[in-house]
Amino acid sequence: MVQTAHSTPAAVRPNRHRLRAVDPNEVVDFAQVADFLPPGATLLPAPPHALPTLPGRPPMVGYLVLVPADQQPRQPLAAAVPAPVAAVEEQGPVAIDGVQRIAVVDGRALDLTYLEFELLAHLVAHPHRVHTRDQLVTTVWGYGHVGDGRTVDVHVARLRRKLGAEHRHTIQTVRRVGYKYTP
Repeated sequence: MVQTAHSTPAAVRPNRHRLRAVDPNEVVDFAQVADFLPPGATLLPAPPHALPTLPGRPPMVGYLVLVPADQQPRQPLAAAVPAPVAAVEEQGPVAIDGVQRIAVVDGRALDLTYLEFELLAHLVAHPHRVHTRDQLVTTVWGYGHVGDGRTVDVHVARLRRKLGAEHRHTIQTVRRVGYKYTP
């Protein structure tokens, strides 16, 4: 954590040790810091590109604390990873289990690729809402995706095929706009 010296007065945060940004010319007394490090830890200068820059202020200097894996406190996996708020999202004939990453239609599990599952889960989570192709590309594929709306069209066609003749109509085309899920 990098904190500027001017953000919170020391009187407000008694008995709490925090890292702070230091001026490049300021001398850091590593002996003081070593008291707070776990045994076997190493202190390294942080790369400059990993630190925030503030307008009109000198560049910040930070340090990384590396702790050996055998020195880190062990936590059960369930405690380390927060559980999703809604494990099962059910709208109409489609049920999405986000924990097990399973989509079920009329008691039948669908064999979906990663992106097909993400697309269907997003549509089911927002029923009756019209999504443009660009919104779907940004939300499901991510900002770094290079592609066009045709990618969405192909995945929707595959989803409809996998939903079957009875339920393919639940994903509706809104002409010249995009798609919506209607349970």
